Amino acid sequence: MEDEKIIVKYNPHLMRKLLAYLKPYSVHTAVSLAALVAVTVSELLAPVIIQRSVDTNILSENPSVSGLAGNSLILLGLLGLGLIASFAQVYLMSAAAQGIMKTLRMELLSHTAGQSLSFFGKSPVGTLVTRATNDVETISEFFSSVVMTLIKNFVVMAGVIGVLFFLNVRLGALTVLTLPPVILITVFFRVKARDAYRRVRKRVSMLNAFLSERISGIRVVQSFAHEDYTDENFRKNNDKLLGANMGEMYVFAVFRPLISMLGTVSLAVIIYFGAGMHAKGILTLGVLIAYLDLVQKFYRPLQQLSEQFTVMQSAMAGAERIFELLETEDHIPDYSGKEPEGCPETVPAEESRLTFNDVSFGYKEGEPVLKHVSFSAGHGETVAIVGYTGAGKSTIANLAARFWDVDSGCIKIDGEDIRKFPLKKLRQTVQAVAQDVFIFSGSIRDNITLGKDISDEALEQAAETACLKPVLEKLGYGFDFELTEGGSNLSAGQRQLIAFTRILAHDPPILILDEATASIDTETEKYIQKGLKNILENRTSIVIAHRLSTITDSDRIIVLSGGRIAESGSHDELLASEGLYSSLYSLQFGE
Repeated sequence: MEDEKIIVKYNPHLMRKLLAYLKPYSVHTAVSLAALVAVTVSELLAPVIIQRSVDTNILSENPSVSGLAGNSLILLGLLGLGLIASFAQVYLMSAAAQGIMKTLRMELLSHTAGQSLSFFGKSPVGTLVTRATNDVETISEFFSSVVMTLIKNFVVMAGVIGVLFFLNVRLGALTVLTLPPVILITVFFRVKARDAYRRVRKRVSMLNAFLSERISGIRVVQSFAHEDYTDENFRKNNDKLLGANMGEMYVFAVFRPLISMLGTVSLAVIIYFGAGMHAKGILTLGVLIAYLDLVQKFYRPLQQLSEQFTVMQSAMAGAERIFELLETEDHIPDYSGKEPEGCPETVPAEESRLTFNDVSFGYKEGEPVLKHVSFSAGHGETVAIVGYTGAGKSTIANLAARFWDVDSGCIKIDGEDIRKFPLKKLRQTVQAVAQDVFIFSGSIRDNITLGKDISDEALEQAAETACLKPVLEKLGYGFDFELTEGGSNLSAGQRQLIAFTRILAHDPPILILDEATASIDTETEKYIQKGLKNILENRTSIVIAHRLSTITDSDRIIVLSGGRIAESGSHDELLASEGLYSSLYSLQFGE
C-alpha cells in the first residue's frame, strides 16, 4: 500500500524543492528570521538582566533602587519586544505557509486535470485527493510551525550554552557534562516517535479506507444483512488504531518525563556545585539564579524536538508523493505545430465529416481492442455502431475525442488529422453522452452550462428539444433546482435528460451517443425519442447502441466483432444479409 510510506529519511533534494516555494515569500521569511533573532535575544538577555539586577542593584554594598528600576524597564522592554517579534514571526510564516498551500493545490489540480484517462484509470481517486489535501496540509504545517521553531530551538540551545560560559566558564563546563545522556536519549526517542507515528498513520489510512468502502457500498451491506460482519471488522481495525495510538502515547509518556527528570538532575548539579562555589566566593548569587533559568530554557526545546522532527519527516514523505505526482507526465500531447505521422490522405474533406482510417488501438500493449478499423460519417449523417460487449464500441468514442491516441492509423475531421487540433477545440467539436452520466452538486443550470456563458433563451430551447421541460416543471425551481452529489435526488432517466440538454446547449458539430439510453426506463425512452431526431438533425452523429430498437432509422449501421468491422449497411440491408446483425436482432426480439 502506497500510503504506508508515511515517513521518509531526510532528503536534501526534496528539502531544496520545498524551500524553493518560499521564494515568492522572501520578504516574509526575512522578516520572520529577524523576528526570530529578536525573540531569541530577548529570551537569552532576560536571565543576564536578572543576574545584573541581583548582583549589582540588590546584593551589592550600595544597593541602587534607581538601577533596579532601570533594569526592570529593560526587562519589560525585552518581554514586549519578544511578544511583538513572536507575533510577527508566527503570523508571517503562517501567511507564507497558506500561500504555499494554495500554490501547491493549484499546481496539483492543473497538472492532474491535464492527464490522460489512462492515468486516472491507474490512479485511485482517493489517492489523488489525499495528495491535494492531507499531504499539502502537512507541508503547510511544516512551513508554518516547524521550520522556524526548529531554527529557534537550536539557536536558543546554542545561545544558552554560550551565555552559560559567558557568565561562568567552570560552572558552564559542569553543566555541559550533563548533556550527552540527554542528547542520546533524544536521538533514540526520535526514532521511536517516528516509528510510532508511522504505525498510527498506517492504521488511520486503513480505517479510512474501510469506512469509505463500506459507506459507499452501504446498499450491498444492508441488502445482504452484512452489518454484523462489518461491525466486527471495523472493531478489529479500530482496535489496531487504538493500539497504535497507545504506542505513540507510551513513547511520549516515557520521553517527556525522562527529559524532565534529566533537566532536574542538571538543576541539582548546578545548585550543588553552584552553592559550593558561591560559599567560596567564586560565584555570585545572581549568576546562580541566571543559570537555573537558562538550564530550564535549554531543556524546554528538547521536549519538542522529537515531535518536530516527526512532522518534518512526514512533510518529506508528503513532498515526495506530491512531487512524484507533479513530475508524472501521462497526458495526451496537444498540437505543437509538428506534422503528425501515419495518416495518409484518404477521403476528401467535403465528402466526410469524421473519418477513421485503418485505426488500431489497445489499452494494453499486445492486447488490441480495435484492429484496422476504417469508416466515415458524412455531414449530418447518423452512423450507428453495434456489437457484443467488448467489441470496441466505446473505444471509438474515446478515440474520436482523443482521450487516448491511436496506436496506428489516424482519425480525421473534415480531412484534418485530429492530432492537429488544439485539444480544447477538438473537445468542443466532438462531445459524447455516455450511459453513466456524471452530475455535479449544484444547480441544474450549472450542470448544463459547466461554466460557459449560455443565455436563458438557449437553455430553454435546449431543454425543450431534449424533453427536459416537464422534468423541470415537476421538480420546481426550474434550472435553479439544487442537485445533490452525483445527482442522487434524480432518477437515472432525469440525469440522462440533463446530459442531453447539456449537449444541445453546447451544440457540438459531432455528437457521440455512447449507449446513452441504455439506463432509461421504457416510458422515458419513448418520451425522449420525440426529441432525439431534433438532437441529431444537421449534426454528424455516432450512435453506439445496445438496444437495436434505437438505431433502426440510422443512415448506416456498423457491426463490430472482435475489434474489426464485420458488417456495414442500413437496418434493412443487414437484416436481409442474415449475418451477425441479424443474429443480434433476433436475440433481442426473440425472432
